[in-house]
Amino acid sequence: MDIIISTSSGRPIYEQITDQIKSAIVTGQLAEGEQLPSIRALANSLRVSAITTKRAYADLEAADLIETVQGKGTYVAGGNAELIREEQLRQVEELLARAVERGRGVGLSDDEIAEMLALVME
Repeated sequence: MDIIISTSSGRPIYEQITDQIKSAIVTGQLAEGEQLPSIRALANSLRVSAITTKRAYADLEAADLIETVQGKGTYVAGGNAELIREEQLRQVEELLARAVERGRGVGLSDDEIAEMLALVME
């Protein structure tokens, strides 16, 4: 898993780290039980403060996406299949909402949008 940090995005670095790890978990790029780099190792590889990576890990742990085992490391949490499915559904809904908004923006009726979706689904 590669994490890419942008200093020009206007988003805090810890949020960028959190979002990219969360995305990797949701998409299955990081599997349940897989070990994550230590806070210090991740900070060094990204050339950011350990406090920044610690904040990202704390947010992920609060969301029950990762768990830290004292003296062993940080791992992708188990039993979050329902959470992952909900996140995937939310992402699909978001994409569909944007498609409907764009369709309406170019003057398509709801029936035309529904017809287009039905054609795409075939």
